[in-house]
Amino acid sequence: MNEIKIVNKNNDFQKWEVLKTNRNKRYKYHEFLVEGVRSLNEAVENHWNIHSFLYDRNHLSDWAANMIHSVHTKVNYNLTASLMRELSGKEDTSELMAVIEMRNDDLNSVPLSPNPFLVLFDRPSNKGNLGTMIRSCDALGADMLIVTGHAVDLYDPDVVVSAMGSFFNMPAVRVSDQESLFGYLQKLKKRYPGFQVVGTTAHRENPAYGVDLKGPLLLMMGNETMGLNKAFKEYCDVLCTIPMAESSYASSLNVSCAASVLMYEVTRQRTR
Repeated sequence: MNEIKIVNKNNDFQKWEVLKTNRNKRYKYHEFLVEGVRSLNEAVENHWNIHSFLYDRNHLSDWAANMIHSVHTKVNYNLTASLMRELSGKEDTSELMAVIEMRNDDLNSVPLSPNPFLVLFDRPSNKGNLGTMIRSCDALGADMLIVTGHAVDLYDPDVVVSAMGSFFNMPAVRVSDQESLFGYLQKLKKRYPGFQVVGTTAHRENPAYGVDLKGPLLLMMGNETMGLNKAFKEYCDVLCTIPMAESSYASSLNVSCAASVLMYEVTRQRTR
């Protein structure tokens, strides 16, 4: 294993700093910075390509030492304690961080189950909502999350942290244009008879519990403020809503909460 000692804010350190804070630089290097035991364990378990580990060799637990020893990397970096404190986003400095390669956005590369269940999040504008959506997709059995349009960065550290490890277990693919998305969905409709696209709206439409969600489907969730864009709404086979209590002032739920409710309804119907 090749290890380099870092004692000052050299070019390598400055690169790691921008991986945390600069979206454009992340995509330039095709890398992102990750910390946290749960996230790193899941990254290794799900065979993400880890380029480097960052650590202070004087402060390593058995877990961290074993991770460094057992996982193949290009090069690792031994930092001073002060540099680790400055780089870590945690109140208690992480003992181990990793520079991980991004995965390519390819809808066709994600394997689907015999009765596929996909979720789409249109133009998410909140990092916490996107991270929570990833976690809910993982928890409730979705095959893939599709992120469309101009959105918060999938690889932002806040998104990764809020996904609580599920980030590395749940395939998430960014799609920048509607044409490639609709082309992919047409393939699914031919491959899976009865495949339907289910849109969501805060307006009074079909109650979710009254829509047949047992077959292959894509569930479309809209932007936090504007909902689904017009083209997506028109493409849907059916629009559904979560009925609010008659006494409720709220007309809708937070999008990540609504997604969790609807995904649970898919799971409930499929396991009846």
